[in-house]
Amino acid sequence: MAAACLSSVSTWVSARHSCSGATSLFCVKAYAKQGSQVEFSSTASQFESIDVPVHTVTVHDRQLGVVHRFEVPEDQYILHTAEYQNVSLPFSCRHGCCTTCAVRVKSGELHQPEALGISPELKAKGYGLLCVGYPLSDLEVETQDEDEVYWLQFGQYFARGPVDRDDYAMELAMGDE
Repeated sequence: MAAACLSSVSTWVSARHSCSGATSLFCVKAYAKQGSQVEFSSTASQFESIDVPVHTVTVHDRQLGVVHRFEVPEDQYILHTAEYQNVSLPFSCRHGCCTTCAVRVKSGELHQPEALGISPELKAKGYGLLCVGYPLSDLEVETQDEDEVYWLQFGQYFARGPVDRDDYAMELAMGDE
């Protein structure tokens, strides 16, 4: 079955024509909103025939010590596509506002216009957010410690530096409850 199970070949041709010949998933979705019947499959590998480039994304998960490798269409979020392929990655907000899914790009190109959770300076240093990131090439990334990325971004605003955890104080506090 084709990547996007269109109701007919003529619908696909019409969808391409109405979007000036572009064959991206966004084009087909826009056409579907106009009332055409379009169904989508849930796995990235089945999107290949829509002519959207598909890239291999490799995620080195430092916290779990595992490496995930999966395919992601260029017009799909990396985190969302990974979940459809049963790949478990760290996340929290899903909106690009926190740093739970932060990664550092080792190779490749990551497009992330909606990544509000990291500064332009960190983006320039190769940091990104998987929840709102699109691969523009084959991509290799490494997960980052959320607190570390948060400190890199906001540490300059705190005069004393990071707060050291006092395990003894925590034990005392827990004992009082």
